[in-house]
Amino acid sequence: MSGILDLLNSDLGKTLISGVAGQTNQPQNKTQDVLTMALPVLMQAMKRNAATPEGAQGLMSALNNKHDGSILDNLGGLFNGGVDDNVLNDGSKILGHVLGGKQQAVENTLGAKAGMDAGSVAQILKVAAPILMGVLGKQTRQNNVSNQSGITDLLGGLIGGSSASNEQSFLESILDADGDGSVVDDVAGMVLGGSKKKGGLGGLLGGLFGK
Repeated sequence: MSGILDLLNSDLGKTLISGVAGQTNQPQNKTQDVLTMALPVLMQAMKRNAATPEGAQGLMSALNNKHDGSILDNLGGLFNGGVDDNVLNDGSKILGHVLGGKQQAVENTLGAKAGMDAGSVAQILKVAAPILMGVLGKQTRQNNVSNQSGITDLLGGLIGGSSASNEQSFLESILDADGDGSVVDDVAGMVLGGSKKKGGLGGLLGGLFGK
């Protein structure tokens, strides 16, 4: 199964990046940077939420009903003329549910790393969240996922199940941040900024961003 970052290099991913960039009036390269960092973080947060039976049931219910993957059928149409307010409101709800009290810290950290203000990052995530849920909904159907272990396995596979420990610690640290930014910045700097890191998310991001 392809990882979520492979999605960004596909035709669908290019449509997503250019569409989100146009919607939020941000440069495409910075939009790609934000999405490349944000999508694994969102999926790691979903995986953590799905670790409880209630969380898994809630996610499965959302994927089986509202987020069935149909949003992916006409992404070009979604972005043509501006993204519908219903989609943006849905994105806000998804982010609030998935990230909870960590949302501000995540947006601040991603903004600092991408060289973008947190408000713009928030807009990007709001547009991307329903599309990410659509990807998950589609994968859920294709893989006949119907229970808690299935959904956590699916999320783990999309994040990169055999990911290097530095990738895992980066994702966990962002989500565990208490809002003061220090731990997050240290770990993000270590994983995203260091050229010494070759494996895991750090090496992948470095390659994608040309650093």
